Amino acid sequence: MAHKNDYQIQKQLDKPQTWFCKYYPARIRNVGEKEIADRQLVFDFKDGRAYEEVAQRTAENMLTLYGKGCVNIVFAPVPASTSESNELRYKAFCHRVCELTGAENGYEHVRVCGERKTIHDNRKNEDEVRKANVVEFDEPFFDNKMVLVFDDVITKGLSYAKYANQLERLGACVIGGMFLARTHYKVR
Repeated sequence: MAHKNDYQIQKQLDKPQTWFCKYYPARIRNVGEKEIADRQLVFDFKDGRAYEEVAQRTAENMLTLYGKGCVNIVFAPVPASTSESNELRYKAFCHRVCELTGAENGYEHVRVCGERKTIHDNRKNEDEVRKANVVEFDEPFFDNKMVLVFDDVITKGLSYAKYANQLERLGACVIGGMFLARTHYKVR
């Protein structure tokens, strides 16, 4: 059965992915001013402080990639680990992205109804943590919809891929992923 799951994950990872900056974890110290500013942007976005700047970048990229077709896309973020974090991070952001692009707001149709530890806080039990299902979907909403998944940071892509698979089980067609940043560990 693991092979089917690996295939499903890879199917999502093979779809188009876009990110705006490189994210170097705080433990990576030999970075320049741009990398420090990008790291701060990620932190500020996660705390709900940089949603306008990230919404502008996201909308600009969506309009470049999909043009007027944005009106046929549902914009759906990978839910944060708690209801409070999810609202802080995504409610105003998703509203603004959809206002700028004409996309349909998927945030309103997914609810975080429980809490789980974030994966980076619990690496030893990473596989166990990832299995916790604490998200409720407005299932009929996603049926037959083209969905662009958004997440703040992509590292391996497992959170994105698993969420995309959940959406596709509801009848959605995930067209790819858009991310504020991609994790890098080596400075070039």
